Amino acid sequence: MRNLEFKEQMHEYSLWRAQLIQSIEMYLQWRSRYGMNDPHSTESILNILRGLQSDRITLAFVAEFSRGKTELINALFFAETGLRLLPSSPGRTTMSPTELFHDEKGGSYIRLLNIESRLEDISLAEFKSNPDRWTQIDLDCNSPTQMQEAFKELIATKRVPRDMAEKLGLWNEREAAAQGIVNPETVEIPCWRHALISFPHSLLQEGLSILDTPGLNALGTEPELTLSMLPSAQAVVFVLAADTGVTKSDLEIWRSHVCSSRSHSRQGLAVVMNKIDAMWDDLAGENGYDDAIRSQIQNSASVLKINEESIFPVSAKQALLAKVKGNDELYQRSRLSALENYLANNILKHRRHILMETIVRDIGFMVNESANLTHASLANGVSQLEEFKKIDFQNHDMTGKLMAETRDKQNAYMANVENFQASRRVFNLQAKMLVDSFAKEKIDEIIRSTRHDMSKSLTTYGMKQNIRKLFDELRDLLQDSVDITNETRRLVKAIHKKFKDEHGFKEIEPQLFSIKQYQFELEQVFEEGEAFRSSTKTTMTEQSIVINKLYSTLIAKARNILRQAHDDAKTWSNGVLTPLMHQIKDHRKQIDSRLMMLRKINESKNSVAENIAHLEAELEPLKRQRDELSIIIKAMQLDAYSADKTGTRLEN
Repeated sequence: MRNLEFKEQMHEYSLWRAQLIQSIEMYLQWRSRYGMNDPHSTESILNILRGLQSDRITLAFVAEFSRGKTELINALFFAETGLRLLPSSPGRTTMSPTELFHDEKGGSYIRLLNIESRLEDISLAEFKSNPDRWTQIDLDCNSPTQMQEAFKELIATKRVPRDMAEKLGLWNEREAAAQGIVNPETVEIPCWRHALISFPHSLLQEGLSILDTPGLNALGTEPELTLSMLPSAQAVVFVLAADTGVTKSDLEIWRSHVCSSRSHSRQGLAVVMNKIDAMWDDLAGENGYDDAIRSQIQNSASVLKINEESIFPVSAKQALLAKVKGNDELYQRSRLSALENYLANNILKHRRHILMETIVRDIGFMVNESANLTHASLANGVSQLEEFKKIDFQNHDMTGKLMAETRDKQNAYMANVENFQASRRVFNLQAKMLVDSFAKEKIDEIIRSTRHDMSKSLTTYGMKQNIRKLFDELRDLLQDSVDITNETRRLVKAIHKKFKDEHGFKEIEPQLFSIKQYQFELEQVFEEGEAFRSSTKTTMTEQSIVINKLYSTLIAKARNILRQAHDDAKTWSNGVLTPLMHQIKDHRKQIDSRLMMLRKINESKNSVAENIAHLEAELEPLKRQRDELSIIIKAMQLDAYSADKTGTRLEN
């Protein structure tokens, strides 16, 4: 058998992330060691570390029923168990959306959320934070057969009265009639609404998370899946069946749920044409078989409006069999390697790039500032040493004059520090206005008002009008923040310019807050909501439950965006003047150091050579500080990025 490329790349990614965490921890210690720590910077770095430590690569698998999606997951990730770990036998399909991951603290388990929880006005995210609401089955990781048996619960169904199925959004009279089912007393529905599975598989331990979403029935009635969980995945794998091509329901899932989850971008989106073994035909020969697959790819690409290179023909069933039996020839015929290579070389590399962009955005400015201050302190020390080498320290009048000049500089500095404190007080008032413009109370009032209107009208048209009203008011709220933001930005620039002009400080281009990203994200949420609302499944499901769930999901997403705006504005206002404060502190240290040196030399009975040697020794800690930081920057790989590179939320 050949090497498992995805597993190798995932392991390498995990090691890279661990090394990145270690280098950031070293930087935090460096700041503490050399007195550059401040509460805001420390908290920012700790937040970055917490994010990296909890980072997961989420791959979402989406398909209509009977496309072999669960078998594909088995073949890609769990073949080494030697059996079909997740239930994927014909006619036995996973009924509830399922997440697989490793919960180090929680252990090995399946947690199942009952289907009736749909009737409650509580989001899946809230349910996840309350384990007591889930039915738990413990897993024995030393027994794949016990795990396989436990996983059968994922396909459990039950019969309920038709009116209950209707309330749950799982019965539609027109759809049933089209299938020849008319006026039944009971309806078969899934037992479970959602499943969480944790066990210590090597890939899951290294940060892989898998989301298995079953069919239009689940996607069309769980807006949170489409609007929150799929967009947060690093990749979405959409599975078709080679023998059917793109069916009507496949196309509905693609248009209403898959495409919208990628925000109009095809990054991290792969289409798998599964079950190519159904087209194996000895009579047609190898050429005929290849032509048939190529024709199906061309047709599917045309219908889905994507490049043919984005479609991967595979046989998940034969790939799983090949891996279990170690049959390399069968594995090659299953064509799974192209998909594995795509996941390894496209998704993981892109995720690494995204993480590095985040690190550069959130920590690059701090590291750059640390380097500038360290180099400035060392350069000042060297300059002072060169100056002192030329001074006649036996001439006490000269040293007295230098001391007087330095004291004058000290007094001027102290006066300007008072000015800085006054400027900072003005800035703090302005920054508070900015942060308060995103206050939770303002947002809650808008939501409360539109929710009240929403309860009066649950028609499709009424819903559209209420959603539009909500987003119009949230847009206005963001727009009101623009003027405050611009005034705050002008004030920050003026404070920086003052110290550059009056003290010759190194010019710092401050990071400036921008609300463009939040405006863009809010528009996206509105568009996604409109796409979901107008999808066939939602239009046909007239029950209020789906409409209410959609509205609640949109509100939660909009609230999260504005909460992020609030938190980012607060973080920015707390930290934007910190680099200037560090320069002010360092400037004072240089003046005090110069004054102390002149006093020592003036009072010293040592020779000039001894005084110079003492000054040279003072440079050694500064050189060590610089060298340590250089090593840390190299370990963080920040040297590959320009110092002024910033992220999407903080713009110049």
